[in-house]
Amino acid sequence: MQYRKFGKTGFNISEVSLGTWQLGGKWGAPFNEKDADDTLAEAYDKGVNFFDTADGYQNGASERAVGKFVKFHPDVHFTTKIGRKEEPLSAEHFSPKNLDRYVDESLQNMGLDSLDMVLLHCPPTNVLYQPETFFELDRLQKDGKIRNYGVSVEKVEEGIKALDYNIAGIEIIFNMFRLRPAKLFFELAKKQDVGILARVPLASGILSGKYTANTKFAPEDHRNNNRNGQHFDKGETFSGVDYLTGVKAADELKKRLGTDQLAATALRYILMYDAVSAVIPGASNPTQIERNTSAADLAPLTKDQMAIVQDVYNEYIKNPVEYLW
Repeated sequence: MQYRKFGKTGFNISEVSLGTWQLGGKWGAPFNEKDADDTLAEAYDKGVNFFDTADGYQNGASERAVGKFVKFHPDVHFTTKIGRKEEPLSAEHFSPKNLDRYVDESLQNMGLDSLDMVLLHCPPTNVLYQPETFFELDRLQKDGKIRNYGVSVEKVEEGIKALDYNIAGIEIIFNMFRLRPAKLFFELAKKQDVGILARVPLASGILSGKYTANTKFAPEDHRNNNRNGQHFDKGETFSGVDYLTGVKAADELKKRLGTDQLAATALRYILMYDAVSAVIPGASNPTQIERNTSAADLAPLTKDQMAIVQDVYNEYIKNPVEYLW
């Protein structure tokens, strides 16, 4: 495992880290505390020292599991995201009063005195034009409840706007099916020493190369019930790519890159960009950790391989994905 500086936080974090949306239970499935604990332990054994959680993941169970682990492993860092656990999502969730409450609730969930990093959890765009939200985060940081803060965003433009504030990190969707962040945003973030976490790195699993036109998902799984944005931004489901188109593109990538291990290659692709502090694939059980962390051991992609990814993106994905996010 290699480690990268996480922006101005001063943390050195594993370039392959762990997202905990489905920790202890796949999307829509009940939370399993033992699976969660074992998954965190397996990740740590593989060199992972950074976890990404949120107050709304598994109704707070993910935060509690991460907090318990961090207590016994002080060398592990984390982000938690706030503002999205109450529906319907609105700018009011990101008011100073609500931020104070959410931070206190996360501290209680995690059993900690301070949070390494708090990210606003995909706020509506107009929240980025509410400076009082960020001034309140400044106050919480001064008071010691949070050490750093940032934003998890849906769109490149939201990431660019967030750079107006004293943020330390930004979480953004970036993968083989979502290339636009690398055009301008990465360079702007680097100039301001803002760390980047690449989320949805496998496009909800489609970049594992294991799905087919006949793959079925559980009714409560967002890969089944959010393809048209019924519950939240559709860009978080398959990165906004039409499912059958995504399957075709993933098959084309496997063929042209000459690999049956597309997931690891897709993660290694993201790490080709030095603006990225870490990629945060998810795992619901320990067996998925090896698949993810093996990406750190792969050789860098060649120029020809990088060009193949761009070609497949241009042919299958760019229109309309690049114009929407």
